[in-house]
Amino acid sequence: MKQVLNVGIGGRSFVIDEDAFDRLSSYLNAFRSKTGMGYQTKEVMDDLEMRIAEIFTESMSSRQEVVDISLVERVIAQLGMPDGSEIPGDAGFSSSGGSGNSGEYWHSGRENRPVRKLYRDKDHHVIGGVASGLACYFDVDVLVIRILFVCLFLFGSFGGWIYLILWIAVPAARTSAEKCRMHGLPVTAENMRRFYNTENH
Repeated sequence: MKQVLNVGIGGRSFVIDEDAFDRLSSYLNAFRSKTGMGYQTKEVMDDLEMRIAEIFTESMSSRQEVVDISLVERVIAQLGMPDGSEIPGDAGFSSSGGSGNSGEYWHSGRENRPVRKLYRDKDHHVIGGVASGLACYFDVDVLVIRILFVCLFLFGSFGGWIYLILWIAVPAARTSAEKCRMHGLPVTAENMRRFYNTENH
């Protein structure tokens, strides 16, 4: 019988078997060495661990209470390496269409593509980031959304009220994972790396 460990990942507690823990540890060490982000490395690793914890939580059913090697391999195949290089120790694992390629998006059958979510875009904001967030969500030019708000404001002040409500109700995209979802990108290490330099702005 395999030994199991209680570990904290991304602020959550998981029971993980010894083989899975060793594989995850070697992946995290390899990932850390490839980040090339200097003083931001800790922030990058915290972000990665939070994403791993999310995937573990989403993937585990009531019948599976222990994180095993197959789940760890699926997570590694989904996230990949920050520079898009080959994953060290990758044994060509494949499940649900994943083959260990960092460019592929592993899914559980519930989603065939990443889900685009509405956030306020604080990286390209003029006031609160509502217009740029809506532009990302609907995949249109931000200028179109801004003109629409101005027109609504000039013809009855609806634009101002709508903007204010969305500013209060819609969360800002702060982490790189949230920025990936805002742009409709798979939350992989390579995609998350695009947004690391903007997180503190």
